[in-house]
Amino acid sequence: MTETVVHLIAAARPNFMKVAPVYHALKAQDWCRPVLIHTGQHYDANMSDDFFRDLDLPAPDHHLGVGSGTHAEQTGKVMIAYETLCLEHRPDWTIVVGDVNSTAACSLVAAKLCIPLAHLEAGLRSRDRSMPEEINRIVTDSLADLLWTPSPDGDENLRAEGIPAHKIVRVGNVMIDTYEMMRGRIEQEETRRKFDLPKQGYGVVTLHRPSNVDDREVLAMIVRQLIQVAARIPIVFPIHPRTRDRLSQVSLLEEISGAVGMACIEPMAYLAFMSLVQDAKLIITDSGGIQEETTYVNIPCLTLRDTTERPITVTQGTNRLVPPAELSQAVDKALAGDWPNGVCPELWDGHAAQRVVESLKAKVKPQ
Repeated sequence: MTETVVHLIAAARPNFMKVAPVYHALKAQDWCRPVLIHTGQHYDANMSDDFFRDLDLPAPDHHLGVGSGTHAEQTGKVMIAYETLCLEHRPDWTIVVGDVNSTAACSLVAAKLCIPLAHLEAGLRSRDRSMPEEINRIVTDSLADLLWTPSPDGDENLRAEGIPAHKIVRVGNVMIDTYEMMRGRIEQEETRRKFDLPKQGYGVVTLHRPSNVDDREVLAMIVRQLIQVAARIPIVFPIHPRTRDRLSQVSLLEEISGAVGMACIEPMAYLAFMSLVQDAKLIITDSGGIQEETTYVNIPCLTLRDTTERPITVTQGTNRLVPPAELSQAVDKALAGDWPNGVCPELWDGHAAQRVVESLKAKVKPQ
C-alpha cells in the first residue's frame, strides 16, 4: 500500500495545541505518515519546546528556523524555507492550522506547487481586516482544497465567500480534543497552589494583540484597569514576550509588576497554564483559543476586543467582548455572579481529530 505523506505545519503555541491531536490520530493510521514541520515562528524555548513536551509531540521532522521579523519578513522567510523543503521532500497533502503568518505562507507554497491543502479551523471571521490574523484566514481559506470548520458560523462564512460546499467539512473544535487528551495531567498540576491561591479565587490575564499593546495610551488604560482589578481579586499575568517588551518600552512594566495582588510571570507551558485557567474565577484575554476553552469549562471570559472570530463563544458560551475602559465594571459583574452560563457548542466533544482523519482519508482513498 502506498503511504500518504502529510505535512503538519506548526508555528506558534496555538498551532501546537491544534496539531497535537491530529498528529496522534494520523500516527495511528496505516495509510499515512504525518511529518511534523516547525516553522520556528515562535522561536523562544518557553514558547514552543515546553508545548511539544506537554503535548507528547516528538521533535519536529523539520525545523525551518525562521525566527522573528516583520509580517512580510516572516511570511517571506517561511515561504522560501517551506518551498525548498517541498521541492526536496514533496508531501501528498499539507495541513495548516489556525491563522498565523506561517499558515498563510505555507498555504501559498502548497497552492503554487499544486500540493493538496487542508485548513483546520477554517471559516472563522472577525470582519476586522486590521487584524493580521484575519488576512491570513481569508488567504488560507481561499486556497484550501479541504476546509475543516469548528462551528456552524464557519460553514456559513465560507459559503458566503463562494467556497463550494463539497470542500467544507465541519469537524468541531480540535482545541477541546487537546484539553480532553490532557485533562488528567492538567488536573494533577494544580498550578494555583504555586501561587497560594484558592480555587475560583483569582483571575488570569493574557494580552498580546497589537490593538491593545502597541498604542501607549490604550496599554496604559488597560494597565490601570488591571491594577484596579488586582486590588479586588488576585491576578496571575503570564506576560507574552512581545507584551513585556512593550510594557518596558513605555515604562509600565515596573508599575504593573509591583501592583498589589498582581503576579507577573513568564509564559507558561500548556499543562500549567490550563490548570491555572480551569481553576480560575475569571479570565481576561485578547487571545482566540482561550475564548473557546473558557466556554468549554464554563468560566467567565472577558475579551478585550471589539470583534471576535469566534462568535459562538458569545452567543452560546461564557465569553463577552469588553472595551478596555469598561474592564473594571465587567469584572464586578463576573465576581457578583452576573454572568451567563455557557452551553457547549455541537461537536466540541474531544473527537474533532478523528473526524479530520476520516475526512482526509475519504479524499485520499475515496470508496
